[in-house]
Amino acid sequence: MTSAHEHITHHGGSHGHHQEHDDSGQAEILDLDAEVLAEHIASITAWLPLKVEPRRIVDLGCGTGAGTFALLERFPEVHVTAVDASVGHLQLLREKACARGVSDRVRTVQADLDTSPWPDLGTPDLVWASASIHHLAHPGRALRGVYELLAPEGLFAVVELDGFPRFLPADAPEGRPGLEERAHSATDSLHAEHVPHRGADWGPMLAAAGFTVEDERTITVHIEGDRSEAVGRYAHRSLRRIRGAAASALGPEDLAALDELLDVDSPHSILRRDDLAVRTERTVWAARRA
Repeated sequence: MTSAHEHITHHGGSHGHHQEHDDSGQAEILDLDAEVLAEHIASITAWLPLKVEPRRIVDLGCGTGAGTFALLERFPEVHVTAVDASVGHLQLLREKACARGVSDRVRTVQADLDTSPWPDLGTPDLVWASASIHHLAHPGRALRGVYELLAPEGLFAVVELDGFPRFLPADAPEGRPGLEERAHSATDSLHAEHVPHRGADWGPMLAAAGFTVEDERTITVHIEGDRSEAVGRYAHRSLRRIRGAAASALGPEDLAALDELLDVDSPHSILRRDDLAVRTERTVWAARRA
């Protein structure tokens, strides 16, 4: 779940090296994403085709903990090892775990999943990877690593988003309709260069790593802006991030219109719109170790 924010900002986790200011901006979007999409994450954890309730879970590329906390809530007895490259993200996750009274059920591990060998992650019954595997330089190697890691009959859940979420109606903004799609198109070449595995069909790669793919499910996400005030903030932070990547490829009129949307003091600010929605798709592969 390709990630919502691709190379610009990893949706569910990260594996690379990020500067601290990038970490904090990314963390804000990850937290908003978790808040807005909480019901969808919960529905995926409920759907997982588990044979027995897991006791040990590893969350690979955990980000600030959207998956970790959804899994802790879904499985009251489980212990989660949360793995990410970002020290800042893991610190936020630990703070949340303390605030929620579940710190005794969470262990954080700082690791780059493209390096080997991986640190000791135990023998989990379930490995969860949300929007993290496609960022890896060598995903096939990582999938084999997960296979070796899992307990016999263990389950690997790979969750990917179908690109960056859309927020605006197609005829918005007034005077520059279709601006959002043009901004995404402007970032496509960047994504193709830096995230070559975006949009991959993970089924064949999971099979090549030894897994049996038991199920695959695509969930359509459509959350109206009036469902949560966080939708506006999520849209604003997300488009602000994408502006940095799209700016050089957008025309001056589009850039001016985008800046007006991002200007919180403008009457045309995206925060003042009542027609926003979060629109994307999420695909989940459930793969079993024999």
